[in-house]
Amino acid sequence: MNQYLEMRNDAYYIAGTRIGLDVIVHEFRNGTSTEAIFDAYPAIGSLAKLYGAITFILEHPGEVNAYLSRQEERFREIAATHPLPAEMLARQVRAREQMSANTK
Repeated sequence: MNQYLEMRNDAYYIAGTRIGLDVIVHEFRNGTSTEAIFDAYPAIGSLAKLYGAITFILEHPGEVNAYLSRQEERFREIAATHPLPAEMLARQVRAREQMSANTK
């Protein structure tokens, strides 16, 4: 795709990593600074690569939003066919609540 992003298994990833673009989109849209994102995901490799991914996000909002919608639909399909055990679901809910509280 380009030197910053690649497509694998119908999903965008930061090139050369297992970090999905959706992770970066959510962090960026929640107001996390680029440096804080990089600190949280050092496997990205460089700030330049992260800025390249963010540039893609900003230049292709329609494509990114459509991608996020597809990813959410995939998640719902997987969750419907493979429900999480109650304790894992509770941990996931707590983690999302904590993330939400941290971004306020």
